[in-house]
Amino acid sequence: MGRSLILLLTIWLSACSYFKEKEMDDSQWSPNKFYTEAKNELSNQNYAAAIKLFEGLEARYPYGRYAQQAQLEVAYAHYKDQQQASAIAAADRFIQLYPHHPNLDYAYYIKGLANFHDDLGILGFVTSRIIKQDMSERDSKAARESFDNFKELVTRFPKSKYTPDALKRMSHLVNVVARSEIYVARYYMKRKAYVAAVRRAQFVLEEYPQTPSTEEALFIMAKAYDKLGLNDLREDVERVMRRNFPESEYLSDTNPLGRESWWKIW
Repeated sequence: MGRSLILLLTIWLSACSYFKEKEMDDSQWSPNKFYTEAKNELSNQNYAAAIKLFEGLEARYPYGRYAQQAQLEVAYAHYKDQQQASAIAAADRFIQLYPHHPNLDYAYYIKGLANFHDDLGILGFVTSRIIKQDMSERDSKAARESFDNFKELVTRFPKSKYTPDALKRMSHLVNVVARSEIYVARYYMKRKAYVAAVRRAQFVLEEYPQTPSTEEALFIMAKAYDKLGLNDLREDVERVMRRNFPESEYLSDTNPLGRESWWKIW
């Protein structure tokens, strides 16, 4: 019994000595050691641990090149950990502190990605998949901000290695934002707020003229003008629609929404 107690005490003291020594060793880490350990944690998807090490590196060695890179790595780690707001904040901080940094394009790219994948939190994530909700039916604020982030990237850094991917995402996002405006216009139509519906539809035509949503935007305008008794304007929109979308289902007498005049479908 006595020997067992002594053995346990010896093991405990050895462990304390080991961890104390390890802690002292950590305090003596070089910037390269900090960075290497943090990258290892990042590679192993231990994002919280990686962030802690990167932040420790920046705190202990705030003026070296490793500290600057650590800030970018923190933004990336937050993004991978699905902490979109923290990723955006970290990227913004880097952009403000180092506006001429050679990796500034990456900061804008991370901001764009974080906004692109911002799915309104876990509730939005679950809801959208249960009811198969289109991204454009939800708040388009993140989509707009993502588009602006990528636009800043491709405008300022056209030769960046991130630009091709940013352009592809922008092509998707512009359609998302345009569709979101259409959903709002539909809502106004259902509420009989026809002037507001016209304004939303006009906005789509002016800002996103190359998107598929322009077809329905014209239809909504015609329908709203008809409800407002503005027949001349309705006929003008009809002519534009027939010229640009001659095969549109909204112009067909056999459309799935009914056989009445195309502008009276709703």
